[in-house]
Amino acid sequence: MKFDTPATTNPIDQLKVVGRPTDRIEGPLKTTGRAPYAYERHDVVPNQAYGHVLGAGIGKGRVLSMDAAAARAAPGVLAVVTTLDMPRLEKGKMNTAFLFGGPEIQHYHQAIAVVVAESFEQARDAAAMIQVEYAREEGRFDLAAARGQAKPVDSDGKEADAAEADDRVGDFEAAFAAAAVTLDETYTTPDESHAMMEPHATIASWNAGKLTIWTSTQMVAWWRRDLAITLGLKPEDVRVDSPYIGGGFGGKLFLRADAVMAALGARAAGRPVKVALARPQVANNTTHRPATIQRIRIGAGRDGRITAIAHESLSGDLPDGQPETAVAQTKLLYAGANRLTAMRLAELDLPEGNSMRAPGEAPGMMALEIAMDEMAAKLGMDPVEFRIVNDTQVDPADPDRSFSQRQLIRCLREGAERFGWHRRNPQPGQWRDGHWLRGMGMAAGFRNNLVVKSAARARLGADGIVTVETDMTDIGTGSYTIIAQTAAEMMGLGLDRVRVRLGDSDFPVSAGSGGQFGGNSSTAGVYAACVKLREAVAQRLGFNAADAVFAEGEVRAGNRRVRLADAAAAQEVVAEDVIEFGDLSKRFQQSTFAGHFVEVAVDGFTGEVRVRRMLAVCAAGRILNPTSARSQVIGAMTMGVGAALMEELAVDKRHGFFVNHDLAGYEVPVHADILQQEVVFLDEVDPVSSPMKAKGVGELGLCGVGAAVANAIHHATGVRVRDYPVTLDKLLEGLPEMA
Repeated sequence: MKFDTPATTNPIDQLKVVGRPTDRIEGPLKTTGRAPYAYERHDVVPNQAYGHVLGAGIGKGRVLSMDAAAARAAPGVLAVVTTLDMPRLEKGKMNTAFLFGGPEIQHYHQAIAVVVAESFEQARDAAAMIQVEYAREEGRFDLAAARGQAKPVDSDGKEADAAEADDRVGDFEAAFAAAAVTLDETYTTPDESHAMMEPHATIASWNAGKLTIWTSTQMVAWWRRDLAITLGLKPEDVRVDSPYIGGGFGGKLFLRADAVMAALGARAAGRPVKVALARPQVANNTTHRPATIQRIRIGAGRDGRITAIAHESLSGDLPDGQPETAVAQTKLLYAGANRLTAMRLAELDLPEGNSMRAPGEAPGMMALEIAMDEMAAKLGMDPVEFRIVNDTQVDPADPDRSFSQRQLIRCLREGAERFGWHRRNPQPGQWRDGHWLRGMGMAAGFRNNLVVKSAARARLGADGIVTVETDMTDIGTGSYTIIAQTAAEMMGLGLDRVRVRLGDSDFPVSAGSGGQFGGNSSTAGVYAACVKLREAVAQRLGFNAADAVFAEGEVRAGNRRVRLADAAAAQEVVAEDVIEFGDLSKRFQQSTFAGHFVEVAVDGFTGEVRVRRMLAVCAAGRILNPTSARSQVIGAMTMGVGAALMEELAVDKRHGFFVNHDLAGYEVPVHADILQQEVVFLDEVDPVSSPMKAKGVGELGLCGVGAAVANAIHHATGVRVRDYPVTLDKLLEGLPEMA
């Protein structure tokens, strides 16, 4: 199915199942422990052995020698594979770092060996027996120090001359120089870890030269392709199975060492092998959100209207890596005739920087929305009104290109009303409650809406049950449920008559989970498959497909009614299709919007911050399942609090590794940290986005939250912190007198 014209009325619009608050259908399996995750797939293949990965103990250099004799002789050991046993393996298309093979060390904890044994403890202990001699080289581990060598990169992350790489509209420099009120500040965000509950884990098994892995991945098709490339196999000789994922946040988008090492270990041992990366390896061996240094300049007239805006961002990555696209939202969020956005990329020898929930907008808005708050203060304007004055209904760089839907003003106004913003004293440091300094802050939320080609298969059985098969993954987001809702709506069934099978590379290739595109795109693929299934059912039952109504387990037209199941009485009905998106995203700017509001209390003596309450008002197209969407936004809001207050991978700039590489040292928020969270979804459908008229929402709930927290802290204390996270040591000196 080609989607190249805006959607008109279709069966989804009935909203008998879609759009209804619905508990996740796999919830009982997860809450009772019956949903097995990758490392727990004990039943998929017998005689599983255990693998343990040894990571490099240097951040840059070469392996000179490896003595594995003691490890091979250790009790229970079945095989040892070292990086010197083979040449460097090919990189998958989505990988920046090489995953294994050869002596070169690109980053700390790069995999250099896997030990396979009868038990996990035996494998781990034997791995510690391997003696490694390194030739250490000087590495680049400090982003600020590497600024001078950073290269201009364009919006695709490709190196180019500054004149070509930088995105300019009008004459920023002249407009900024002439502006009545100006702001010029620099903000920093640190390296961050995905810190998902389930570590990267894989079980691998070979059979007649073909490889099957049971793993934890967000993108089944990407892993199948890149694992085949890395191991020199044909894609059809690799099967990937990943029905349940215990969190990913972008850290499981791309093939990682657990899958490669499990496959190599299984081939060497002649046994199925399971591998889970230790928590320090999750931080140092896999990907992370890279740090940024961002400069923002804003010029405005006395009326508050922006005349000049510039956002420049520096980030770092390994050679051939990509920048953190922190300037993306600044191209579209606010009006202003004269504009400049620019990115610089420095080569670093730290572990690979790559996608983490809402890449680009999440760290970018942490800076931009503080800058907007500071500019509002300079102008003497309310922060909400300053943003409203600078709203735009068209792409600022292309006024002929309008937004498909843009309800930012409504998000802000409704959020302000619900939150009691009118009670806020605009003067910082004036609201006290005993020894607590209280404050309110806000920020706009913005995340672009992406759509991705996605396929599905739908089967109607003689029992009247429709089974949907697609390699789409459920990373805790509720994919099972919204896909079931889509099929139920299309086929006129209750949810109890739909079965969903996900995460298997034998199924049609879906969008996968990432970039806030998974829910909308994958359900659109299911929609397409169900359109074909409806046509096949109608034909088999002798109906005109255009006239047929599917409702309450029946097919109806005129006075004729036939049970849906009758179409499959003699033979199962199977249909498969793919949704392919045309150029609507080029003709219309598709984005999602939010208003984020936060109240904090700061201890006037210690600087400790407590988040009292949070509100997100979101405009994100049709909400397919308000229950799981709310859960996604609350989770994202919580993640935003972590980024604002505590999350930071501390870099050892001598040796090039992340020091706090476990969940004891890398702190994340817990339930007790936030007393109240509220989410409101505005009524919205977007027929330009997809047949579902939906958009993504899971990352929108994060974008802007960190700045809203930081702005609330400033309102409470009068202290402006521009370097995240906002820890108490950055507040103490500036706290007001508490006498």
